Amino acid sequence: MDAGAAARATSAVSSIPRDQDGPVFRAPWEAQAFAMALTLHDRGVFTWTEWAAALADQIKRAQAAGDPDTGETYYQHWLATLEHLVAAKGVTTPETLHRYRDAWDHAADRTPHGQPIVLTAADFA
Repeated sequence: MDAGAAARATSAVSSIPRDQDGPVFRAPWEAQAFAMALTLHDRGVFTWTEWAAALADQIKRAQAAGDPDTGETYYQHWLATLEHLVAAKGVTTPETLHRYRDAWDHAADRTPHGQPIVLTAADFA
């Protein structure tokens, strides 16, 4: 991950969990979701101001639906914001997002615990 891009993101989005070295993650998928947002920002899909507003809206909706906002679900909101923005910007469609989500669920279901999850063409069937 580009340290400069991560530093710019944590500067622009104050809610990112961090320590003195930069952003912190509780699981590898959180770092991957963070890196996807950095890449999409670098490619001009959204500004950090736009991202922060969309993330805040997502968190507010989750809180209204009962999320206790203890910090444990932060990157779930991050991922939901990614999905919303890429669909809203026309990068992909909600249908494609659902298709891939289902494929990853299938791949995870067939993968033994502790093994890397590998997505294959069969997971889309």
